Amino acid sequence: MKVHFINSTFLSLYKIEEIVTNNHKIQLSDAAKANIIKCREYLDNKIKTHNKPIYGINTGFGSLCNTSIGENELEQLQTNLVMSHACGMGDEVDSKIVKLMMLLKIQALSYGKSGICIETVERLVYFYNNDLIPVVYQLGSLGASGDLVPLAHMTLPLIGLGELYYRGKKQKTSDVLKKLNLEPIKLKSKEGLALMNGTQFMLAHAVDSVLHAQKIMTNADKIAALSIDGYDGRIDPFNENLHIIRPHLGQIETAKTIRDLLDGSEIISQDKMHVQDPYSFRCIPQVHGASKDALNYVKSVVETEVNSVTDNPTVFPDEDLVLSGGNFHGQPLAIVMDFLAIALSEIASISERRVYRLISGERGLPAFLVSSPGLNSGFMIAQYTAASIVSQNKQLCTPSSVDSISSSNEQEDHVSMGANAATKLLRVVSNVERVIAIELFASSQALSFREPLKTSKQLQKFVDEFRKQVPLVENDIVMYEMLHRAEEFAKK
Repeated sequence: MKVHFINSTFLSLYKIEEIVTNNHKIQLSDAAKANIIKCREYLDNKIKTHNKPIYGINTGFGSLCNTSIGENELEQLQTNLVMSHACGMGDEVDSKIVKLMMLLKIQALSYGKSGICIETVERLVYFYNNDLIPVVYQLGSLGASGDLVPLAHMTLPLIGLGELYYRGKKQKTSDVLKKLNLEPIKLKSKEGLALMNGTQFMLAHAVDSVLHAQKIMTNADKIAALSIDGYDGRIDPFNENLHIIRPHLGQIETAKTIRDLLDGSEIISQDKMHVQDPYSFRCIPQVHGASKDALNYVKSVVETEVNSVTDNPTVFPDEDLVLSGGNFHGQPLAIVMDFLAIALSEIASISERRVYRLISGERGLPAFLVSSPGLNSGFMIAQYTAASIVSQNKQLCTPSSVDSISSSNEQEDHVSMGANAATKLLRVVSNVERVIAIELFASSQALSFREPLKTSKQLQKFVDEFRKQVPLVENDIVMYEMLHRAEEFAKK
């Protein structure tokens, strides 16, 4: 079984995908352990020798930052913090996102700037490796003082409270710990704050969305190329000469990808009666390319956040500093998650327009892509579904990051709303996968009406794999089953 060592070296999204996909175990490196222990020893000494208030360590939180807490109450302060902040509501967060939150929190704590005890981090590692997944709720975070509410729910099981999933079943944490002969962690000064401050709820959603978005971009190009042949489109708009004079990287890359995918197609190389294609075909490089460029920028921001310390206050043992700042603020993630939602939404928007063209009875294709339209409605309502999803995406793309509601008696007077950006981004991602799946269903059907002319070998292989899951539609059938199969195929 492969083990990934958590340390202070750069953790890429590619590596995260490998860890998650292959269910690797994780372990703190010796360097990470040394960092954590050194920081905690420094903090313990600081508390003993420092007679001034240190935010979150011997004070209250938020607007209660000027309320001093006695030394004999510091541990109770941290327990109270976790319990009082666990105010999540709404739907449960998917366990795979929660597990990703745990991984990202462990990574952030490994830098030794949080003042947490090594035993607490090791317990979180144990939970991760043994699939003890806390129950976390979608609603509650403002994305400002970090993701306080969802991270409080992630922390509850460490201290024996709340619920978690174990062996696929939701159970009371206290019952699970008894089964495993584990005692709850007793949080020391600063520990609750270290666990709950940070952007890991937002970040887990962002990481998952970026990884899905990369697959979406690849599949969207393939499916668009199929639609070009299904619609008997032209190759001219993908000529390299057009794109090197407007050298956006995503545009150049997309044009080349489409050329390569259609190389050898008998359909694309035949003479055309029409001199121009609609924008939804002709402008694939410009639209897909812009979304790819946006994704690359978002990826760079997300990877920076993965490799950051985002809790507060932050402890610098070598500099003899405990600094209260704002690294927990979710604005960098909130903005790029809104950006990615918009970029992905456009992939679905142009895809739906190609579906509409394919079912419109143009260029020798039968109306609604069936041989006997009228008796059969064919793909008529599949396009309705795509249009409905695209419309919902437009509503979901209203940015969260431009909103702010002051909280904690005006102490937290500007918030990012990054958690809302995160949860709606996941909905957009899923919606885009559904729309391009509908396009694949329609384009593969359209291609059958071009026979005996053939598409390229690459695309035919793609269609053949799809046909193992979704057959040609000759007469009306129960369509939702085919759409759901197409969706599963498009996610691969």
